[in-house]
Amino acid sequence: MTRALNIALRTLHIGAMAIVVGGYAFDVAPGRLRLSVWLTVGTGLALVAMEAGPRLTWLHEVRGVMTVAKVALLGVMPLVSEHSLPILLAVVAIGSVASHMPRRFRHYSLLYRRVIHDYPSSGVGSR
Repeated sequence: MTRALNIALRTLHIGAMAIVVGGYAFDVAPGRLRLSVWLTVGTGLALVAMEAGPRLTWLHEVRGVMTVAKVALLGVMPLVSEHSLPILLAVVAIGSVASHMPRRFRHYSLLYRRVIHDYPSSGVGSR
């Protein structure tokens, strides 16, 4: 069940983000993108909660650091709105790399300088 929820959230997250990126690429009015932005934010928060769980190790693993980098980039978008599309494309690239790198890199702790082996038994994040 957890795996199915993860896949459903991830699919919705990617779809909503695609609409947002496309909207910025084709100069769609911000009001028309509002639902997709909120779906992207909401599903992103849910995915973070599922990935991190009760463990704080996620924050200093490469996967967590890359997620924090994506959020930081999104946070500066209002300050440099003329660069919104390149920022969004960078966020997509970071997300793609983070999602597809091998476990030994995604779960590498920058704090402990080793791979963290407390993977959830449900299969979430076990690629």
